[in-house]
Amino acid sequence: MSGRLIAIVGPSGVGKDSVMQRAAARDPRIMLARRVITRPADAGGEDFDGVTVAQFQDRQAAGEFALSWSAHGLFYGVPASVDAQLANGCDVLVNLSRGVLVPARDRFARFSTIYLTASPEVLAARLSERGREDAEQIAQRLDRAQAALPEGITVQQIDNNGALDQAVEAVLAHLYPVTVS
Repeated sequence: MSGRLIAIVGPSGVGKDSVMQRAAARDPRIMLARRVITRPADAGGEDFDGVTVAQFQDRQAAGEFALSWSAHGLFYGVPASVDAQLANGCDVLVNLSRGVLVPARDRFARFSTIYLTASPEVLAARLSERGREDAEQIAQRLDRAQAALPEGITVQQIDNNGALDQAVEAVLAHLYPVTVS
């Protein structure tokens, strides 16, 4: 059976990449999609391939992305290599923007979405700690945190206000429920 593409979505600072990395480290059935982003490779945060806009556009034109979009002044791409991982039965977690959920759902036969949440205070503190945005950019990201998900997208909502391991446990329990016979 083919694997699932599992979108992890939520506002900036909610801990999407931390939850994904910890879940993949804990369960061998999970792979992570390594995104391509038009951000300097040394920007920190998630593990990604940093490229220039021209490099991104060349790769996009060559059909190297399963999904691509722009957000926050950057371009993002999910490599087409996720198709092979899914065909091999792996579940692949990917940090997606809300705006690409419908194309993802339409492209992948086995697709699901986990929506991570946290309070505005927690989001603001995490954004400040990571040091990638100035105060104005943090305020803009917090304003966007309340944006609605597209219609027709079913999500499993998981709170990430507390300890990281609590959110990871909730994600794993959702993905791999224990059945009692």
